[in-house]
Amino acid sequence: MEDFLDFFLIGCCAVLGITILFCMIRAIRGPRFADRVMSINSIGTMIIAIMAILSVVLEADYLIDISIAYALLSFIAVVVLTKLVMLRRNEKKKEDETSRTAQGERET
Repeated sequence: MEDFLDFFLIGCCAVLGITILFCMIRAIRGPRFADRVMSINSIGTMIIAIMAILSVVLEADYLIDISIAYALLSFIAVVVLTKLVMLRRNEKKKEDETSRTAQGERET
C-alpha cells in the first residue's frame, strides 16, 4: 500500500510540473501584466505543493519549513508587484489628465 501512495504522490508532482509549464507559457505570452503576475503566483503555489508532497514522500520535515518560507517570499513578491502596477497606472492617469487639460487649453 505504501508503494501505491508513493507512486500516486509522484504522479501528482508530475501533473503539477506539467501545469507549471502551462503557467510559464501564460506568463510569457501575457497579454496583460496582471495575467503574468497571476501565472507567476500560481507557479509559486504549485511549487509549494510539490515541496509539501516531496516532504511526505522523502520523509524530510525540513522541506515543510522551506515551503513556508517560500510561501512568505512569494506573497511579498506579489504584493510588491501589485503595488508597482498600481503606481504605474496612477502615473499614467495623471499624464493622460495633464495632456487632456493641455489640449483643452490649446483649443480655447
